[in-house]
Amino acid sequence: MWPLNAALDRTFDVLLRPLAQVPPLWSLLGVSVITAVVMLLAIKRTSNQQALSDVKRQIHAGVFEIRLFNDDFRAILRAQGDILRHNLRYLRLSLVPMLWLIVPFALVIAQLQFHYGYEGVPVNRPVLVTATLRPGAAEGVAARQGDGAPGAHQKGASLEAPESVRVETASLSFPALKQFVWRIVPTSPGNFELRVNIAGQRVAKTLHVSDGFARRSPERLEAGLLNAVLYPSEPPLPGDGPLESITIAYREAAIAVFGWELHWLIVYFVATMVFAFALRKPLRVTF
Repeated sequence: MWPLNAALDRTFDVLLRPLAQVPPLWSLLGVSVITAVVMLLAIKRTSNQQALSDVKRQIHAGVFEIRLFNDDFRAILRAQGDILRHNLRYLRLSLVPMLWLIVPFALVIAQLQFHYGYEGVPVNRPVLVTATLRPGAAEGVAARQGDGAPGAHQKGASLEAPESVRVETASLSFPALKQFVWRIVPTSPGNFELRVNIAGQRVAKTLHVSDGFARRSPERLEAGLLNAVLYPSEPPLPGDGPLESITIAYREAAIAVFGWELHWLIVYFVATMVFAFALRKPLRVTF
């Protein structure tokens, strides 16, 4: 799964780079237009367009029949039955393009989340880095390090950072949560690599410092299909290591729309549907 994610990361970074200089709302609308066009073309290629047109006309005919014979109870029941039957056929015809689109659409959303879903870490603003141990590994690490009260400094876990990132605290241990926490302060913008040292293993975690448009990965997780789909920006953690996750506390971002702060996915979904309905006739697509 990681080779596919790495290829998608590079592709989306290249495709979204021209949009980095415009406000997030406008760049997201541009992405929505592209998504709508690709979605319509996919529907056109993977669905039976003639059958969809026919069944939609039959549904409309059933509605007109109810209006026309609104004083004939038997005719109304017959028309309602026809409408239900045609709707079921419409759903069956629509299922084919939906099955073709659902996986690519999920991969696109996962990629866009890491560009639009998180605010950047500004220079000179502190942020927390958290390393969470696997349940089975926590006892072994604790045994090697000795028991520690929550908040105690632990020498067995440490964080390495480049010169442009200042590590302000030693590792703070929270045994009940199976976590080690560090506070860091970036002193210049850029992409950096942090390294968590624990139980004899060094594991990297990316950090992006800026308040501009960029890819930001809040978590690096252990291997798993769901983790690979939802967090595609970094390879999975080593399977033989003690770590379950490494997290950087990026703040969630919002898109400003007419004074409202909305989650980017709401804006993206609504805009994509609006553009799809607007472009369906020029592209001659029935759905």
